[in-house]
Amino acid sequence: MNSLNGIRILDLSRVLAGPWCTQTLADLGADVIKIERPGSGDDTRTWGPPFLKDDEGAETHEAAYYLGANRNKRSVTCDIAKPDGQALIRELARHCDVFVENFKVGDMARYGLDYASLKLLNPRLVYCSVTGFGQNGPYAERAGYDYAIQGMGGLMSVTGERDDLGGGPQKVGVAVADLMTGMYATVGILAALRHAEKTGVGQLVDLALLDTQVAMLANLGANYLVSGKVPQRVGNAHMNIVPYQVFEVAPAADGSKDHLILAVGNDAQYVKFCAIAGIPELGVNPLFAKNRDRVHNRAQLVPILESVMKLRGKADWLAALEAAKVPCGAINNLAEVFADPQIEARDMVTHWRHPLKSDLPLVASPIKLSATPVRTPGQGGLPPPLLGQHTEEVLRELLDYSDAQLSQLKTARVI
Repeated sequence: MNSLNGIRILDLSRVLAGPWCTQTLADLGADVIKIERPGSGDDTRTWGPPFLKDDEGAETHEAAYYLGANRNKRSVTCDIAKPDGQALIRELARHCDVFVENFKVGDMARYGLDYASLKLLNPRLVYCSVTGFGQNGPYAERAGYDYAIQGMGGLMSVTGERDDLGGGPQKVGVAVADLMTGMYATVGILAALRHAEKTGVGQLVDLALLDTQVAMLANLGANYLVSGKVPQRVGNAHMNIVPYQVFEVAPAADGSKDHLILAVGNDAQYVKFCAIAGIPELGVNPLFAKNRDRVHNRAQLVPILESVMKLRGKADWLAALEAAKVPCGAINNLAEVFADPQIEARDMVTHWRHPLKSDLPLVASPIKLSATPVRTPGQGGLPPPLLGQHTEEVLRELLDYSDAQLSQLKTARVI
């Protein structure tokens, strides 16, 4: 039994923000019906290499990007640009609890698939619209992309090395605005489902990438609003805590540079760090004893620590700091991440039997539920579907379509 068993979601979203939301809901047990364009499908199916290789080693047309955001879904092809396709979506919406789309503002209304139209057919429907800028405002009709949103929403202004060290604005290595919008959409949908359960009435959930990016500035957004001072890029350092950054340590065994993260979170940890580092006097120095003083005197303290950190190797530092419970960490590449014994112990890789490959490894859901576990290969899970894999199955199951009706839709290239 999964948490969202019995919840059916009609998913017209593509690329990442919407599919990330619906994959999370699918992992939790919802029946997610992914609507895709006949012939091409979700854009990310072609966003490679890398592409999945089948059991014979031949490259398929399934991009890893797509595979990473679409497990536990059923794929139905439908051309919503055609009146018959629009009618088909309206029929399906009658049988669904949630409708998710990430088209530009106004597109769904032109197809008669907007919230105002669909709630007349299904008053309980929770309708989630994911856009770049939301349903109102001067930018509402613009298309929104993660990269641009990271810039517009301020994230790139605080990400990257300091200007005086030759730095410049940097985007984050993964599409965090998309991913966080998908997570906020998940929360909004669950809240709206709870309301619909109590009242019998659905609602519109309006998610914007730019809103999400501004919200996830978190402490930096609060810093600006409280102080009026615009935060600057500080590289791998922390705006509000010192020492809390990457430090170079003694070279690795092969002579290459090596680094670790030192994340001292309070004054007691700072004193312990100074003792381990052989500089106990800095732990009681009035210029550095309190975090607020360390922040003010960052330019004096950090160069001293940089010299000290280079005296010992990474393994030595990590062992000593971890033993004293001073927060620290290695900087792993992805091969090291997936070989990490903690990641293995937490089952963060799952293996799926895909129609084209008998063993498809995917990153697992991080949600651990004791009574209603997420869907995995051993818990009724479905691998990322082939394009249109479940079209006939879904239309027969939900709409009781006959062979003749299916044949007619195929002939008209609606499905």
